[in-house]
Amino acid sequence: MSMVSRLLVFSLFIMLISLARRKGMVMAIDEDAKALCSVNLAQFLPPPYGGLENMVCQPIWNSFLLRYSQTKDNVVTIVLSTVYTTGWVGMGFSRDGKMINSSCMVGWVNPQGQGKIKQYYVEGLTPSKIKPEKGELPLTSVPPLVYLQGATIYLAFQLKYPNRLKNQPILLAFATKYPHHHHLTVHDDKTTILFDFSSGNSFDVSSGPNDYTSSRKTHGVLGILGWGLFCPFGAIFARYLKSQKLWYYFHVSAQFIGFILGLAGLVLGLQLHNKLQVHIPAHEGIGILVLVLSILQVLAFFLRPDRDSKYRKCWNLYHGWVGRIALFFAAVNIVLGMHYAGAGESWKIGYGFLLGTIMLVCIVLETLLRLKKLDEPIRPPTYPMNSI
Repeated sequence: MSMVSRLLVFSLFIMLISLARRKGMVMAIDEDAKALCSVNLAQFLPPPYGGLENMVCQPIWNSFLLRYSQTKDNVVTIVLSTVYTTGWVGMGFSRDGKMINSSCMVGWVNPQGQGKIKQYYVEGLTPSKIKPEKGELPLTSVPPLVYLQGATIYLAFQLKYPNRLKNQPILLAFATKYPHHHHLTVHDDKTTILFDFSSGNSFDVSSGPNDYTSSRKTHGVLGILGWGLFCPFGAIFARYLKSQKLWYYFHVSAQFIGFILGLAGLVLGLQLHNKLQVHIPAHEGIGILVLVLSILQVLAFFLRPDRDSKYRKCWNLYHGWVGRIALFFAAVNIVLGMHYAGAGESWKIGYGFLLGTIMLVCIVLETLLRLKKLDEPIRPPTYPMNSI
């Protein structure tokens, strides 16, 4: 094995170890979240907050944990919890991800042990511009409440929307100083997330929605180009164009470009995962599976036996079927990625057209290949002549 191939194998091995470590960290976070979500709210919160049906529980930022349920009538019941010592905790609903013109629910427990929760409307960035008892949140007749259980504070309220709540910019903030005459003090920390109430996924957009959107689009484009365009056409060259002199070079070049683009998309996906702290098990698991199968294909390239070797037929079967499985799961993962990202119709139509074109090309070429084999004359078997 050459020095270049050794370096490639070593780098791929290091990447697999890194992926395994990240997977272990995600599993540890999931275990902590499951423990927190297992708390029985019915023991200290009254209905409907204590008995949420089809409740979704999701960690969203630091120690903030969001529980919610959404009915067919578009009634959203929310219970926000976090670690609490003093001061106030707030959750805001924004139109565009910005603080100004947002409506917030803020709760605290004063030194006398009395819980307070109020709606605020943010007219400006100074404390005087944050108006209590105002806001645009469609609260129901069920009174909101705040409750302190041990070291955890719970803010609970219910909203009624005309349409089903989906992607919603959410503001989260806290302060260690109590409100002064119901006017909020300056927050100690804050963030902005884009929360999908349909899937329960959250995305940190505090650094700017445009950065998040751009990275997400780049991740999708790299995945579609790598796994959805170059790799399938590389397989087509190997399957149907062997009569051409340069088929092997087209095959290797397309597969190599596809692998590099797909790998770059996966690295960007890992960066998005670390930044957004969002866990999508199906998409991540299938992506890792496709990467592993692709690495096996790369290794098979360096371990390819000679044409005259008795193992060449087994290698051909292995290489062909592992490639088909990788391409199948890559297509499935691209569809899943667009679903979880809430891709627009242009993305779905574009990839659907690409996938349909590839399938049509394969059907036509496969038909021509089989017809060509039927037209080939059957040669009689040759037998060796016995020497006299």
